[in-house]
Amino acid sequence: MIEQLNIEAEDLRTVAYSIYQEGQNGLIAMFANDERLLNGHYAIYCAFAMGCGIQVVKARLFADGPLEFPSITPKISAAAWYEREINDLFGLKPAGHPDLRPLVLHENWPEQLYPLRKDFRTDVAVPIADREYPMAGVEGEGVFEVPVGPIHAGIIEPGHFRFSQMGERILRLDAKMFFLHRGIEKALEGRPLEQAFYQVERISGVCGIAHSLSYCHAIEGLANVKVPARARYLRVLAAELERLYNHVGDIGNLCAGMGFAVPIMAGARMKEAIMTVNEALTGNRFLRGLIIPGGVRKDISDRIAGQIRRMLDELEPDFTGLIRLLRPNDEFLERVNTTGVVPRQAAIDLGVVGVGARASGVDVDLRRDYPYECYPELKFEVPVYTTGDVAARLWVRVDEVYQTISLIRQILDKLPPGQLKEEIGLIPAYSSGFGWSESSQGSNLHWLMTGENNTIYRLFVRAAAYPNWPALTVAAPGNIIPDFPLVNKSYELSYACLDR
Repeated sequence: MIEQLNIEAEDLRTVAYSIYQEGQNGLIAMFANDERLLNGHYAIYCAFAMGCGIQVVKARLFADGPLEFPSITPKISAAAWYEREINDLFGLKPAGHPDLRPLVLHENWPEQLYPLRKDFRTDVAVPIADREYPMAGVEGEGVFEVPVGPIHAGIIEPGHFRFSQMGERILRLDAKMFFLHRGIEKALEGRPLEQAFYQVERISGVCGIAHSLSYCHAIEGLANVKVPARARYLRVLAAELERLYNHVGDIGNLCAGMGFAVPIMAGARMKEAIMTVNEALTGNRFLRGLIIPGGVRKDISDRIAGQIRRMLDELEPDFTGLIRLLRPNDEFLERVNTTGVVPRQAAIDLGVVGVGARASGVDVDLRRDYPYECYPELKFEVPVYTTGDVAARLWVRVDEVYQTISLIRQILDKLPPGQLKEEIGLIPAYSSGFGWSESSQGSNLHWLMTGENNTIYRLFVRAAAYPNWPALTVAAPGNIIPDFPLVNKSYELSYACLDR
């Protein structure tokens, strides 16, 4: 399923373009690794989706030569953020990149200091810099700028949005993110695999199960461990409960973008009922503590299974009643139809995933396309819409709520007996591989290279939010600023997944 091609950095553009084939094989991840202690070079990894497999290209960049590689962004737009991040964190320059402003490291971080290099010292204080960050905008008579954030009125994480506007219409949106970058990938270097899991599980509150699954899949693949059947079902139960509480809550939150109070409260109430079940199942409202490398930590009792069934029986008609407030409501539909459109080709070019992709006619879902756990044994459909607007992203979520309710019922009906965990043996040092899952926001990827004695040499995390945030800069122009909260909430992306 995963093949790797080793090349020299100077050949990266030619090889990447030949694999990409104008978007037929999309770029799903791009990252760097400092392998100088192993073989004297840095490495640039590009991962492309190839049918039901992944083609990885590893480009070697020798430490004693120029620390630059040919940018692939000119033809592969999805690479833009990845290459800027590589430049920030490793000091490897993508030559020919159209916009090399800092991405992860802000103005207070000094130049020529690269935190993901192996010789970066974490025990030495980093001096405070005072650099300029130029925001990109539109100039001309009658054009003015509207800054929003990074501190917002609600209790949300920081992000800065700079709108260029003429009249009421947005001409351009420039977004600056990564205000709370936590350096998790650096902090995990050298940590034992099982100890590091607890920090991986907490990368983001909204997709902790997805991160846990992706990380465990990477470990289990390298260790050649087959997770017991009962554990696989319990893992998917947690994953679908996570999808359910996020989708129900997100549908209510979308209505907050227009002050529609009744659906806001209804969504919050239903989300609370689901999270109460989460706590009964795992001891944690965010489902933490259940999944571990090799399986799951605890079993499900008949009492809790019955509690989940009762919750679903109450939720389904309640949710249907909520949607009946929206579908025939002309005032609501006027706000969401044709608002924040991301065309199918733009979604493909940017590598958009999850709800955002499926609302724009891109039929992708890792549960079906790269099946894992017990999903091949369950029946479900992947809703796809084509208009690419706020309404389409809403209706995808609505349809997926019903699919998830069905999946959870199937899991409880089919739950097999058996053990809960397989032990993780010793993994050969400097082995590497991918793990993945489909979060409520889209595909979630982890790439892991082990060190000696089952430690982490390098962990790269690419959550669904990472390729989806740039889609907002496509969705916003042509709309009015009061509609931007609707556009933003129709994606409802995690900031924390960026700030890993």
